[in-house]
Amino acid sequence: MASLRDIKTRITSTKKTSQITKAMQMVSASKFSRAEANAKSFVPYMEKIQEVVANIAVGSSEASHPMLLHRPVKKTAYIVITSDRGLAGAYNSNVIRGAYQAMQKRHKSTDEFTVIAIGRVGRDFFVKRGISVSLEIAGLSDQPSFAEIKDIANATVNMFADGTYDELYMWYNHFVSAIQHDVTEKKLLPLTDLAANNKKTSYEFEPSQEEILEVLLPQYAESLIYGALLDGKASEHSARMTAMKNATDNAKELIDSLTLSYNRARQAAITQEITEIVGGAAALE
Repeated sequence: MASLRDIKTRITSTKKTSQITKAMQMVSASKFSRAEANAKSFVPYMEKIQEVVANIAVGSSEASHPMLLHRPVKKTAYIVITSDRGLAGAYNSNVIRGAYQAMQKRHKSTDEFTVIAIGRVGRDFFVKRGISVSLEIAGLSDQPSFAEIKDIANATVNMFADGTYDELYMWYNHFVSAIQHDVTEKKLLPLTDLAANNKKTSYEFEPSQEEILEVLLPQYAESLIYGALLDGKASEHSARMTAMKNATDNAKELIDSLTLSYNRARQAAITQEITEIVGGAAALE
């Protein structure tokens, strides 16, 4: 059995750890509230721009754009959205596992695909496995603005336009609620799911539909990336809040168990001392 001093030291260190995890839980809860509001407030914009783009792209046989057309797939790109640090439960591992398994299933060689990493954890994972990371960004704020990812989003769309890759998938955690965020794969380019989400609305266009598509389609693709990032951030703060709460609860349980062990050891030590005193007194009689 461990000595009283050892048990007391473990109780003290566990209490300090629980204070840290409790503080991290409170910080994540504060960040989560803002991230959830950001993710939800972006939805109406996404729905409206998708409606307009779909009406132009699907509703007119004259309108066309390279981002809408299939072409032979020689190389595939994957946007993988993770966090810059851990302590977020299974948030990072789930999305990385899903993306990595999809890559292994679809491709026979690492030359057939590349990764666009948003987040340090994902980037480090793929670099360690010798997978090409063509673009990366790390150090995003907890409440990222579009300006922070504009360059990488623009570069991603341009790489598809100039033929660097022929299709683009995006892997991220879709925020559902504080206790649920689903690992999601979305085919970003070419834009093939517009017809399924098309709400028929009458629009008058000025200038021509093709000129509007030329501007709107890249913006729409960039908005999809930003929307997924907002979803990911809300999921990250939610996952970290939950992970820190579980860590705090586990620390409290461990403290209770150690306190019980400490009291038992202390009681045993006192009993032994009393027994020794009684035995010594009996020997003197």
